[in-house]
Amino acid sequence: MDTEQARERLIAERDRLTQVRDAATRLSTPAQETAERELSSADQHPAEQATETLERELDLGVLQSVESELTEVQAGLERVEAGTYGICEICKKPIAEGRLEAMPAARYCVEDQAKAAKANRG
Repeated sequence: MDTEQARERLIAERDRLTQVRDAATRLSTPAQETAERELSSADQHPAEQATETLERELDLGVLQSVESELTEVQAGLERVEAGTYGICEICKKPIAEGRLEAMPAARYCVEDQAKAAKANRG
């Protein structure tokens, strides 16, 4: 994948993630305001409170995940500018073209990604 193609893929992914983040923020704000009003009501059923709490936690989880992905995409754009895009940060070998197409912000080759994931679990 050439540098311009990589940049375009990363920018497209950044734009997509920004839209997801913005939509999630718009959806969670009214729900949070409603939940705050309802939580102040003494007659709310505990199951309803639990459901609303779970929904807010899920919204927060989505936002955190998207923010993390945006950080990775930005790092990918920085690697493009630095001339290190497509090179595994661990073994310094080229990352497979198919992997970069599927995951434009990939930092590691498949083998080193598997090792890193295993180390994080264990």
